[in-house]
Amino acid sequence: MIERVTNLEKAASDIAFIEKHCFATPWSVQQVKSSGDTTVFFTANDDGKVVGYAGMYTVLDEGYVTNIGVLPDHRKKGIGKALTNQLIDYSVSQKLAFLSLEVRVSNTPAINLYTSLGFKEVGKRKNFYSNPKEDALIMTRYF
Repeated sequence: MIERVTNLEKAASDIAFIEKHCFATPWSVQQVKSSGDTTVFFTANDDGKVVGYAGMYTVLDEGYVTNIGVLPDHRKKGIGKALTNQLIDYSVSQKLAFLSLEVRVSNTPAINLYTSLGFKEVGKRKNFYSNPKEDALIMTRYF
């Protein structure tokens, strides 16, 4: 079940836990909490446990994904797709012109998912990621 986070104080530790298991430079609980003024978060729950999350912020009529993460033992179950679709639905409801994200050039499963949901490669960011250093593809879905 996908839910919009309404109590970030409560959800921040779950989001930070997922960050630690998904990303080389994870956000801390405090970073998650401090982003709450500008970022909307959605969580994926399985049997009462938060197993994934997605975040995005808007600037005027533009949407930018912060992160999408799913715990390793819950991947390949459609959770990432459901979270991304929730971000798309939210973007449409807010009448955004587009939703954009960065993804590691080596992350073929994520690239394939985003492509299947209508995102197009619009550019690259050289050395965007560290640990390991890697370029990012900029992918955008226009509405």
